[in-house]
Amino acid sequence: MSTRGGTLQAPDNVQADGPRLAPARLPLVVYVLALGTFLMGTTEFVVAGLLPEIAGDLQVSVAQSGLLITVFAVGMIVGAPLMAMLTLRLPTRLTLMLALGAFALGHVIVAVGSSFTLLLAARFLTAIATGAFWAVANVAATRAAGPAASARALGLVGAGAMLANVVGVPLGAFAGQLMGWRGPFWVLAALAAAAIPLIARTVPHDGPAQHTGSVRSELTALRLGRLWLVLAACATTTGGVLAAYSYIAPLLTGRAGLAAGLVPLVLAGFGLGALAGSLVGGRLGDRRPHTVTIVAAAGATLLLLAIVLLAGSAPAVIALISLLGFFGLGANPVLMALAVRYAGQAPTLASALTVSAFNLGTAIGSWIAGLALESTGTTGPTEVGTAIAALTLIPTIALALALRRDHRAGSSRQVARSAAPVHADQA
Repeated sequence: MSTRGGTLQAPDNVQADGPRLAPARLPLVVYVLALGTFLMGTTEFVVAGLLPEIAGDLQVSVAQSGLLITVFAVGMIVGAPLMAMLTLRLPTRLTLMLALGAFALGHVIVAVGSSFTLLLAARFLTAIATGAFWAVANVAATRAAGPAASARALGLVGAGAMLANVVGVPLGAFAGQLMGWRGPFWVLAALAAAAIPLIARTVPHDGPAQHTGSVRSELTALRLGRLWLVLAACATTTGGVLAAYSYIAPLLTGRAGLAAGLVPLVLAGFGLGALAGSLVGGRLGDRRPHTVTIVAAAGATLLLLAIVLLAGSAPAVIALISLLGFFGLGANPVLMALAVRYAGQAPTLASALTVSAFNLGTAIGSWIAGLALESTGTTGPTEVGTAIAALTLIPTIALALALRRDHRAGSSRQVARSAAPVHADQA
């Protein structure tokens, strides 16, 4: 498995479903990187709870203020691979520190800005910084943990973003009520600035071999069919789950008959399920990566289908939504680890492309789900999500079958090599 700009030799069975020796404890830097993704996840979703206040202060409609979410998604899709290439020759530590600095600056601009156009530009800047941090953090985490614990490390880094949904976003909305909508942006800017020295102290210096990468070598990853299968799975798994999740509130209140005041608790259950799934999936994914991805895709598809069929029962839907968080997003760190492994000499671009794929799937899935809500009613988005999630089984099964073919070919070559001396002696 390659590292950012260099090469770290992995075991021969790095892509296999099987036991590998893993460290008992992850290094401190992985936890620091998880803190960074916690900030990134918080800023991505906190705006949703502040839209009415932002719209009123800037004298725009709530629909217009929603562009602050859209432009952030676009910035993540474009910014992650772009910044991964532009910062390829920079030391990993410096790249992460610069990304946090740009992240803090973008929040300061939002906090003091009075022009809606300026806020849109600042959110785009923040999204680019977020994409850069996330892509490089994934590579740094896998490098620090080693091949045998890469999925577990990515599970922890991803759990930072999941925790943001459970804790960061509600706290941000609460802070917005107490301090005004600009308050959470000041807090996020301060926390990002405080995280910079933590990155400086915990992320190790790159070795000489880690500065030999080039844009051309990274772009070779685009020719790898298995990497594209992983990226397709990234897009469909999040696209399917978040297509349903984005419009789950109308289903809960309009079809299941749940009181509107209880909807946040159900969403928190989804977030807790996603947090647990990320940690468990990352731990299991180091031993059985392809099994985890297939089971997670199948589980998410069945859960979404069950939500459609049992939409009129509030207790059933509440339980299913929590399980959906566990299965629907639990395989994400495993998919990221597989992308980095399959990319060979191009781990940074592969990591960045997974970030883009997750966000692209979310954008497309939620857009189709919105159309379904208008045309077919409250269960429409979940029906769309079921179909998209089922598509994840195609690339995940294809990857598992490709691995099985590799094993068979490797076994045949090994038998041929061991038999060769026997034939020579007989000759």
